[in-house]
Amino acid sequence: MSMNRLYELTQSYARKIGEASGANINSLPIGTNGIGRFSISPPQETALRLALMEANWFLPLITMRDVSQIRGQVIDVGNPGVFTGRDPDKRFTKDVGLSGNLYQLYPTDSCARLPWALMSDWIHSGTTDEEFIQLVAEFTLLTFANDILRVGFNGTHAAAKTDLEKYTNGEDINTGWHQIAKNFDKAHADDSTPDEDRIPGFTPRVMNPGDGVLTLGENGIFKTLDAMASWLISTTIPQQFQNDPGLVLLIGSDLIAAEQFRLFQEAGKPTENIAAQMLANTVTGRRVYVAPFLPGKRMIATTLANLHVYAQRGHQYRRAEHVQDRMGFENAWWRNQGYALGHPMMYGAIDEAAIAIEAEKDIESARLQGLLSGTDNTESELDKTQV
Repeated sequence: MSMNRLYELTQSYARKIGEASGANINSLPIGTNGIGRFSISPPQETALRLALMEANWFLPLITMRDVSQIRGQVIDVGNPGVFTGRDPDKRFTKDVGLSGNLYQLYPTDSCARLPWALMSDWIHSGTTDEEFIQLVAEFTLLTFANDILRVGFNGTHAAAKTDLEKYTNGEDINTGWHQIAKNFDKAHADDSTPDEDRIPGFTPRVMNPGDGVLTLGENGIFKTLDAMASWLISTTIPQQFQNDPGLVLLIGSDLIAAEQFRLFQEAGKPTENIAAQMLANTVTGRRVYVAPFLPGKRMIATTLANLHVYAQRGHQYRRAEHVQDRMGFENAWWRNQGYALGHPMMYGAIDEAAIAIEAEKDIESARLQGLLSGTDNTESELDKTQV
């Protein structure tokens, strides 16, 4: 393949994203290698967010929005509390915001590099110019979208310099939802935490009585996934929120596999046949999702809209250019980004470290034989709940 042809196609792609920025195309750093770093306009920020939501099936289900400040108060329009009442002395009212619930954004640099060899294969496969540009865009958006969720479920802190070899799931990129809940637990357990940083009526959000203490299986503390989920909801979700129609379960693939294995073993029982059919949709009457990059033994009870992803408005940048030393075409997106829980009391979880699964080797063997479908966090014949 002629490198000139490759450069011609990638420059066409670079011009497209430059034109979409809202700036005068002649003022942008477009050259033979592509387009250097440039700021994107608010309309393109919105367009990029919508495109990312299309790239991963789970992102449209949660809350993604742009905010003005790097740090601020989380405002959740989906607050599950009661906002109707009566007061004989004055008009009844209740604030939507929740004191003590703040978000923090951190500089975040995403960069997807397409090796020249791979791009050459795309061209030689007979793709048209438009198809090639579409492939570049789809690859880039998918990597960015996946990382948003990977960090959301696994992030524990925001390091000044990240280490991908040590933190393979991006644990050091940002503080994700589960860690935010843990931080709330830690702050409320500390007597020195000031009242303004506390949430009224707070109770622990993440259950972890000890590594491997909560066993799932025939001889375990929980015989079924239903029993575990019922305990989680009754223990962590306040009673007034437990019947919220938006309350769902996010369940790791290892836990789903354990339940499928139990049902598979008892397939001759009529009640278990019914349960097996329902598992693709519900556990303890709640809609179930096996979200991408959710740790295999974690269980969460929350509303999907309660999971927030924020990026700072007016401070986002793109870059798409060839880098000779790295022999590839790099597509980058720089922004200040962070995560938040809209209403911390609507997030309850069992930490994966606390769960032990009986007969785990037998379950893994059954999974490898293809007897347990939809438990590998990949696309399957099952619906978008991925259960």
